[in-house]
Amino acid sequence: MRSTDGGGHVSPFAGIDVATMLVRLADARPNHPMLVWVPAEGEEASWTYSQFVHQVRCVAGGLSARGISVGDRILVHLENAPEALIARFACAWLGAICVATNAMATGPELAVLADAVGVRAAITQPSLAEMVASHVRGLDWIATTDSGAGHTARPNELPQRSDRFASLCGEPMPMRAPDLTLPALILFTTGTTARAKAVLWTHENMLWAARLGAAQQGFLASDVTQLFLPLFHVVGFSWAFLPAIWSGGTVVLQPRFSATRFWPTAVAHRSTVSPHVPFTMAALMQQERPPAHHFRQWITNRQMPREQAHFGIEQFSSAWGMTEMISQPIIGDPRLGPLAANAVGRPSVGYEVRIVDERGRGALAGENGELLVRGIRGRSIFLEYFGDADATRNAFEEDGFFRSGDRVRLNEDGTITFVDRIKDVIKVGGEGVAASEIEAVIQAVPGVAEVAVVAGPDPLRSEVPVAFVVRHSKDGSEGQLRAEIEEACKLTLARFKVPRRIIFIDQLPRVGFGKVSKAKLRVLATEALDKPVSAS
Repeated sequence: MRSTDGGGHVSPFAGIDVATMLVRLADARPNHPMLVWVPAEGEEASWTYSQFVHQVRCVAGGLSARGISVGDRILVHLENAPEALIARFACAWLGAICVATNAMATGPELAVLADAVGVRAAITQPSLAEMVASHVRGLDWIATTDSGAGHTARPNELPQRSDRFASLCGEPMPMRAPDLTLPALILFTTGTTARAKAVLWTHENMLWAARLGAAQQGFLASDVTQLFLPLFHVVGFSWAFLPAIWSGGTVVLQPRFSATRFWPTAVAHRSTVSPHVPFTMAALMQQERPPAHHFRQWITNRQMPREQAHFGIEQFSSAWGMTEMISQPIIGDPRLGPLAANAVGRPSVGYEVRIVDERGRGALAGENGELLVRGIRGRSIFLEYFGDADATRNAFEEDGFFRSGDRVRLNEDGTITFVDRIKDVIKVGGEGVAASEIEAVIQAVPGVAEVAVVAGPDPLRSEVPVAFVVRHSKDGSEGQLRAEIEEACKLTLARFKVPRRIIFIDQLPRVGFGKVSKAKLRVLATEALDKPVSAS
């Protein structure tokens, strides 16, 4: 049993790990519903705490019988589904490492992720099984769920070496000695501004997310948390699912976000908590007024008074975090005073937070700077980038602060507002230009549905702004809209901030849950600047 870090420092989770947490939850609330599965089609299913833990133990036993042991990596390539959670916790029970990948990844993208961490086996769904078999090398076996993405597999559709997920269920595996230092989970950064990195979490990281998230967001044992955000990202898993079960509540899981199914599900299950991203709230805002509901709290990325009033939610629990941060280093706590629109909140009691300018000077009220966060590796922040010691080392300052790459503003009242990613600052001839400033000007032009601005290479100025624009409709010419955008930029922005090129695009490339992939746009910008401007 490991209760310290080897240097005599005793963990607040000494003597337990993820498996221990599950057992204690099941002992405390054996017959309380832990998970309710609400598929897009077909019947609902539910698991009490004791039923869920029993199935986790059976799958852990099946993994062990197939030769999986402590430290082995298992690819879990699934959309939201009960099996995604059962497999994740079965790996933790056994001591293996769940590698949770984005179900929207292409075959080549998945191959890069899997190769980076060296997976032995894979668990996936029928619609993704052939892609996994074709692109992921060196697999001992593949286990496929019975359904997923609205498609039920027929035996002749499954790739070779593939078995049903149900066949993994074996004899319930006994508990091993708790070891909270064991690696438990690999999640990948969203890759919005650079290639995705493999973020390694320990058992203690998962316990930290559960305990801190439950405390600072005020989860209750009576809560019903409606969850549709992907489980392969932190907001869905460590901001919502883990705190919900730590508190002994119920999670209502949906395959994905659906604007038409959100409210019927919420009303039917009397949901009280739900995490959201701007995309999901924007979709729901386009509907009529919401029905009578039981929500008391939504988890969001910032304060949005208009949306909060529209939906009739008592509290927006705003927060900032990232895959490496496990939980929420910045949290909006209304008990510390009102929060202005767009503010995130104040530093959590569980982290040290600094805001510094380019020279490393601490930011004053009203100033912007990079957000630095310090925690305890393997507990409150990630252990490492798996297999990439250089990336891990470069992510930290000498004093142990993690460089988030996010630019934030320290407000007069002590709260913090997110501004943009540092990589979204374009260096034009030595002048720093915020992509968000240009985007705000272009977004205000009638006819613009979406816009993203990135840096493109320039032999004289080093970088220049390049704007990618999605039109509201195909009515009118691109030339006319381009002229209106150029005029708005020239009237509002300094000359060096005006985009060198405006490129119309049918849709912005995305990663994660609706995040724009600026890494992909920078590649397109480089290609565009190598070509002459075409007439519209």
